[in-house]
Amino acid sequence: MLSDSFPYKELENGVLWEVDGKWVVKGAVDVDIGANPSAEGGGDDEGTDDQAVKVVDIVDTFRLQEQPPYDKKQFVAYMKGYIKSISKTLEGEELDCFMKNVQPATKYLLGMIKELQFFVGDSMNLEAGLVFAYYKEGATDPTFLYFAHGLKEVKC
Repeated sequence: MLSDSFPYKELENGVLWEVDGKWVVKGAVDVDIGANPSAEGGGDDEGTDDQAVKVVDIVDTFRLQEQPPYDKKQFVAYMKGYIKSISKTLEGEELDCFMKNVQPATKYLLGMIKELQFFVGDSMNLEAGLVFAYYKEGATDPTFLYFAHGLKEVKC
């Protein structure tokens, strides 16, 4: 759901990670190799890709699937289950840090609930955690929020 090629900023004492996304064009690139298409019987649009689409890099790279929006009541219910699930995987100082700061992080997200888009990984497993996206004031690219303790480090 995230990789180290996307720099992050810690929020709410490290419980949330903020990552900047970017709109990018996905599709084939038109490369001019110097040939004369009209002399070779090619059409005017040869080499262009009608399938090029604009996507958000993070959503596309990690195949995130958008979910319907949550209202405050649904979100609080989700977070209760998520906190219980994540706390089972943490120990010691990591658990203490998470439990101490997850409530303020949840309040932070609740304060912007109407602005958030909700995503899950391509497994569609809500227990694996949600990814949140929103647009900062005046921004054209989305910003993503992750619960840091819900991410697993995988070395490639």
